[in-house]
Amino acid sequence: MIRLNKGTWRTYLFILLGCLIVTIAMNLFLIPFKIAPGGVSGLSTVIHHLMDGKVPVGLLMFAFNLPLFLSGYKSRGRSFLIRSLFGAVALSSLIDITSPYFKYFTEFITEFDTSMAIPDLLLNSIVGGFIMGIGLGIILKENATTGGTDLAAAILKKLYPRFSMGQYLLFLDGLVILFATIAFRSVKLGLYAAFSLYISTITIDAYLEGLNFAKGLLIISDHSDQIAQRLLHDVDRGVTGLKGMGMYSGKDKLVLLCVVKREEIGTVRQIVKEYDPNAFILLIDVREVLGEGFQPLTTEE
Repeated sequence: MIRLNKGTWRTYLFILLGCLIVTIAMNLFLIPFKIAPGGVSGLSTVIHHLMDGKVPVGLLMFAFNLPLFLSGYKSRGRSFLIRSLFGAVALSSLIDITSPYFKYFTEFITEFDTSMAIPDLLLNSIVGGFIMGIGLGIILKENATTGGTDLAAAILKKLYPRFSMGQYLLFLDGLVILFATIAFRSVKLGLYAAFSLYISTITIDAYLEGLNFAKGLLIISDHSDQIAQRLLHDVDRGVTGLKGMGMYSGKDKLVLLCVVKREEIGTVRQIVKEYDPNAFILLIDVREVLGEGFQPLTTEE
C-alpha cells in the first residue's frame, strides 16, 4: 500500500503537471496536424487519423500502454510502475477530456489571426516538441513515465541485452515515424515528426541535466603551486591537485583540476600564461555543477 505523505503528494502533483504540459503540446501542436514524433502517442495519433478521429487518441494510448505495463511489472519495480501507471492514465484522460476545448481555442485564435488558418508545420513541430520535452522531463524527474516506448525498450533490453536502451528507443521511435510516413503518404510529415522528436529529446536532456553549464579545467604545468595559489586568490575557486607523471619525461607532475564559470575562463588563461606560457590546459564541458560557488546542493526530506 502507498503511503501518501508530503513527498508522495508532491511527486504525483508534479507528474500530473507534466501530463498537463504534454497534453497542451499534443492537442494544440501535434495531433491536429498529423505530427507523430514516435512512441505510443505517435502511434495513437496515426491510428486516430486513419480512423477519421472516431477513436480518441487518449483511449488508444491507454490500450497500447496496458499490455506494456503488465509485461514490464517485474522488470521495473512496483513503485516505478505505480507512478508510471498514474502518469499514463492521467495523460490519456487529459488528452481526451481537453481535446474539444483545444479545438475551440484553435478556432478562436484562427478568427483572431487569419494567418493561422494555414498551419506552419515546422513551427508546430518545434514548439510541440519543446513543450512535450518539458512535460516529459518533469515526469521523468519524478522517476516515472507515461508508458510508451521506454517501457517497451526496457522489456526488450531484458529479453535481448545485446543492444542498449538508447538503441532500442531509437529503433522503436523510428518504426513509429516510418509507419506515420507510410500511413499519411507524406515524407514531409515524417521529417517533421523526426525533428519534433529530436527537439523533445534535447529539451528533456536539458531539463534533467540542467542548464548551468561550466568548464572543467585540467592544467599541467611545472609551476602548478603558484598557479593554484593565484586561482584560489583571484578567481576564488577551489583547486584540486592530482598526482601524475609525464610518460615522455618520466617526471612527476601535479595536475590541477578546477571548475569555473564560462566568464572566468579568460582570467584563468591569463594567470596560467603569466607563470608558464608552455603549460597545457584541457577544457572540459560540464553540464551542471552542484556545490559551493555554484548551484547549492540541497536535499529534500
